[in-house]
Amino acid sequence: MNANHLAGRSSPPLPPEAARKLAELFPPGQLLTEPSDLIPYSYDGTAALRSMPAAVVLARSVGDVVNIVLAANEHRFPVVTRGSGTGLSGGSVPTPGSIVLSTVAMDRMLELDRRNLTALCECGVITADLAAAADRAGLFYPPDPGSMKISTIGGNVAENSGGLRGLKYGVTRDYVMGIEVVLADGTVAWLGSKCVKDVAGFSMRDVFIGSEGTLGVITKVLVKLIPRPAARRTLLAIFDDIEQAAATVSAIIEAPIIPCTLEFLDRTTIECVEAFAKAGLPTDAEAILLMETDGHPQAVADEAEAMARIAREQGARSVQLAADEEEATRLTAARRSAFSALARIAPTTILEDATVPRSELARMVAFIRKIATLHKLRIGTFGHMGDGNLHPTFLTDERDAWEMKRVEEAMREIFEFAVKLGGTITGEHGIGLAKKEYLPMAVGPGVIRLYHDLKRTLDPNGILNPGKIIDCPTDG
Repeated sequence: MNANHLAGRSSPPLPPEAARKLAELFPPGQLLTEPSDLIPYSYDGTAALRSMPAAVVLARSVGDVVNIVLAANEHRFPVVTRGSGTGLSGGSVPTPGSIVLSTVAMDRMLELDRRNLTALCECGVITADLAAAADRAGLFYPPDPGSMKISTIGGNVAENSGGLRGLKYGVTRDYVMGIEVVLADGTVAWLGSKCVKDVAGFSMRDVFIGSEGTLGVITKVLVKLIPRPAARRTLLAIFDDIEQAAATVSAIIEAPIIPCTLEFLDRTTIECVEAFAKAGLPTDAEAILLMETDGHPQAVADEAEAMARIAREQGARSVQLAADEEEATRLTAARRSAFSALARIAPTTILEDATVPRSELARMVAFIRKIATLHKLRIGTFGHMGDGNLHPTFLTDERDAWEMKRVEEAMREIFEFAVKLGGTITGEHGIGLAKKEYLPMAVGPGVIRLYHDLKRTLDPNGILNPGKIIDCPTDG
């Protein structure tokens, strides 16, 4: 999190010739230059990272995207692509002197193809709207990032977003069949197809998924849909010991059962969520697991019974089965509110993201608690325990320099321990600015060199989101 040097940073103005070019290309309604208009684009969902852009372009078409990329190459200014700005690693925080390219107005659903179980949409479509369109057609779009009510599908693809259903259904990458992308030289490329099997050539589509706008600008997305599950059951297991909750997760996977959702909240998070959502959560519990199974009705019934039995065997105080859809929705909504609930407690809330093999969950959770005590910090931990993805959340105050230093030390130690356990520094939030310094420890120097080579090849002038993920000599 040493990217704090960007906090409150102003932006140098565009060179006059670049400003004139933008004014020629975009009318005042699409080109924002007044400081008061730029402030909302100076930050994203990442705490303590802020930097003013030189201007904002509100793209309405792929032609607008091509024009801004061509102008950036000609006048050598950086372009930072932005969807709804919900990212949690600083990926859409402006680079000083940059133009923010907002894609939220590119929000058309273009096709829902029931014969091929696909949907085609522009990059600015809200994820929840895509899921709702699939549901109306009797189909299912599984990826469900916590920000799905406001995040865009283009941003989800750029970050390779996860979500509560990732354990059973995977992440965004697993549902992307094709993308339209504007390359750094202005070329518009279509990568992928509606074919379930397509192994012609390099999988260039996968290069751009998770690239955070550093290699190209995603403008359209073709996603795979699946049949809607016929039944679903939701359970809440309550524990007096965090390690028992972690052991339950491992035992369920070993059974083997792959639930739709297997979510974890520690005591700090439970207290905050209950005060916020009034969902009836037990505030005296050390941990809870929200467990959900879906599919064929008989299989769902069998899995729910087995998970309840396993939780009790591992020491759960109680296991409650949601009585109806309304109660199940209330419990799931309470889990989704975890970040918002924690954010009410302190001036600054830093939601982190580390993933370990599921067999190491108990050790990772215990380590986070130890680190919180060691550094005298308040950390609420929740996350997608079924896929090993934990969110240690720091409740702090960025105005307190000494406390922020302890936060940074604690973060580094958490990431180092996750890597030591065979894990990684991010399961769904990406690298951006906030985690760039930790990336070499996670992937090694050989992979970093490969990233550099790829960036130089696809963006030789370094105009696309420079300084994110890695630093390259070409970065402007």
